[in-house]
Amino acid sequence: MKILVMHGPNLNLLGTREPEIYGRTTLAGIDRDLALLADRFGVELESFQSNHEGELIDRLQACVGNTDGIILNPAAYTHTSIAIRDCLAAIQIPTIEVHLSNIHAREEFRHRSMTAPVVMGQICGLGALGYTLAFHALIEDFAKRGLLSAE
Repeated sequence: MKILVMHGPNLNLLGTREPEIYGRTTLAGIDRDLALLADRFGVELESFQSNHEGELIDRLQACVGNTDGIILNPAAYTHTSIAIRDCLAAIQIPTIEVHLSNIHAREEFRHRSMTAPVVMGQICGLGALGYTLAFHALIEDFAKRGLLSAE
């Protein structure tokens, strides 16, 4: 089984970017923690970050046929990218949307997620723990589909 963890724009600045909102955990720390989980469950994990919408779309399209689940933090593109939304709908790979902050408790423009209607679920407001919960949700989905033994 393979999971792609995709991080959108500005997430490469985690740990120093507005820590009162996003916390002090770095992107490398999130990826490291997920890699440890993946090893425990015998799942291949790939992490990808880009500040560019087209690169994110290209990477999502490349998942077809070789990726079983996606953990996606589209960051600011959550609220603006119909292109990422349409790509997720087209590739039909189980995806969990993750946000470190509670987007529904922030500025009005952050309340609307373009991608939420086409993903399995959305986790927001729990900081880096949201990624771990998304990983476990995908493992549960794999088990239900008979792709992996649940542990």
